[in-house]
Amino acid sequence: MSVGRIGMMNERIKELALDAGLLNYIDHETPRHYFINGHAEQEDVVKFAQLIIQECASLFPQQFTDEQYKRRIDKTIRKHFGLQ
Repeated sequence: MSVGRIGMMNERIKELALDAGLLNYIDHETPRHYFINGHAEQEDVVKFAQLIIQECASLFPQQFTDEQYKRRIDKTIRKHFGLQ
C-alpha cells in the first residue's frame, strides 16, 4: 500500500529514505516512481532521521566552528540531535 507519490526529491534523500525503509517503488517503471511506504514503522522514521543527521555531519569532518570556541562542527551536529 502506498500513501503518496514522491515527486522531485534530491537523489541522496531518496537513497537514504530507501535505506531506512520509507520508500517503495515499482520495479518495471521507467523512470522509477517512488511511493511512501504505508507500512513504515516509527523505527524506519527514526533511522531516516539518523541517516540525514549523519550525512550532514559528515560534510564537516574535523572542521571547527571558530578559533575562540574550537567546537567540531560534525560533533556539534550529532550532539544537537542526540547522536553521539
